[in-house]
Amino acid sequence: MTTLLIADRDANERTGISWLVSTCAIPYDQVITAGTVDELLRAIEAERPDVICLELDMIPKKSWERVKLLASLYRPTVIVTTAEATFERALQGIELHAADLWLKPQSPEHIRRTLTRCCQSRQVMGTDRVEQADPYGSTLTYRSLFLPQETPGKGFQLMLLQLEETNKHSKLLGFLETYPFRDKPVLLPLSDTIVCLFAVEKEAAWTSVLETGKRLLSDWEEQHTESLSLVLFHSADQALSLHQKYRYAVEALDIRFFKGYRQISIVENKVNWAIFDPFLTPAEQRAWIDMLHDGDREQLKQWMYREFLHKTEPYPEPGLLRIRLTSILAQVRRFMKSHGLDEGVLEEKYHRVFETILYTPVLYRIVQELLLFIYELLDSATVHREESRRDLIEQAIRYLEENYARADLRLEEVARHVDRSPAYFSSLLTKRQGVSFRQLLTTIRLREAERLLLESRLSVQEIAERTGFVNANYFSKIFKEKSGTTPRSFRNQKKREKS
Repeated sequence: MTTLLIADRDANERTGISWLVSTCAIPYDQVITAGTVDELLRAIEAERPDVICLELDMIPKKSWERVKLLASLYRPTVIVTTAEATFERALQGIELHAADLWLKPQSPEHIRRTLTRCCQSRQVMGTDRVEQADPYGSTLTYRSLFLPQETPGKGFQLMLLQLEETNKHSKLLGFLETYPFRDKPVLLPLSDTIVCLFAVEKEAAWTSVLETGKRLLSDWEEQHTESLSLVLFHSADQALSLHQKYRYAVEALDIRFFKGYRQISIVENKVNWAIFDPFLTPAEQRAWIDMLHDGDREQLKQWMYREFLHKTEPYPEPGLLRIRLTSILAQVRRFMKSHGLDEGVLEEKYHRVFETILYTPVLYRIVQELLLFIYELLDSATVHREESRRDLIEQAIRYLEENYARADLRLEEVARHVDRSPAYFSSLLTKRQGVSFRQLLTTIRLREAERLLLESRLSVQEIAERTGFVNANYFSKIFKEKSGTTPRSFRNQKKREKS
């Protein structure tokens, strides 16, 4: 009988997964639930479930060691769930030898596939055997991978395969099951990888396994479009258990972060990542702010390429590089806010880039997506600046049209109204309108004076006062300079033309 335990503080989550198991006919004989850590501990000891779907966030620090102890004693298949996409949660999952980690919310289809796979794996493990024996007569099981001293590593070569789209591993498994290996390995499929164990008696067999890996990768790519990453573990350390070899190979999967897929990574021991301070220094922050405001695309690209691409061993720890990329994204965020770009489509793209940095498995893709987003921001900032400048001049003109009658209206007042310095506003106005502030104001006043001369019986003195001129004489002088005639003559001439 296969038992599933769903441990989650959220009653809706427990109910939803239970309903999914029943409606999708996932072959569990019994489903039990726990809403607290105490209920979880009692259920593990009393029911000894085969599979546990466990919310990590529900376990306080004081109970963590107890949970790990029970998991090691009863050896259930564990699926961990969390709302926190942090490395700490991932490490907890590793400590429990989790078959999968779900970030909430998770799609029902992914939940269904994982629960089905785990159930089937437990049914296979129930026999506690697989078909192929090692050279020393013992048997290989999933326990060999997950229990530290279950199986000695001597006499085994380990190959680890992972597709970029891990939900298509059933296709990869089918490919391996029918592949013409010279010496057929034991296949141990997991939720996100497939382990191939080659039983060999001589160290010289390593060359054969390496050639098999190269040929397998080539044949897969000829027949399929899905990207495949392959890790071969080869070590002269005969004391390593299969569990240790598997753990080191899993760590080495992260080398694809630098090399990409469609590659074979050969590891001989635990990967030693280079450790560094991932956060931008104050000088680097200023440099980024300057590059963004200058819109220097080539300088931005060269900075990113120099900082992140063409890495060699020892590789930097991938998690720290992701933190460094988010530190850069924080400067991009400041640029967005300062230019009013933190809304609409660009805001949505910003969040997608953030997710790309967190989850995309290959570094050069992250760099490319971040650069393309930055280029789009620079284009949008240019358009936004032009629109802002147009809006600024339009605001100034409207202010002049509303206040032209005031003889004391000055450039400084209008510049203050549009929140710019007098010098900047004067320069921008001349550039956009082709006239100075004084010329524009005079034009607006004379236009209104012409209207009053034609449509009213006001005297020239009254019109001068209403249009912001100091006195009638100055008004008449300026009017004649612009129109070639005096205000009185202009009025009389227009009246004669009408009659």
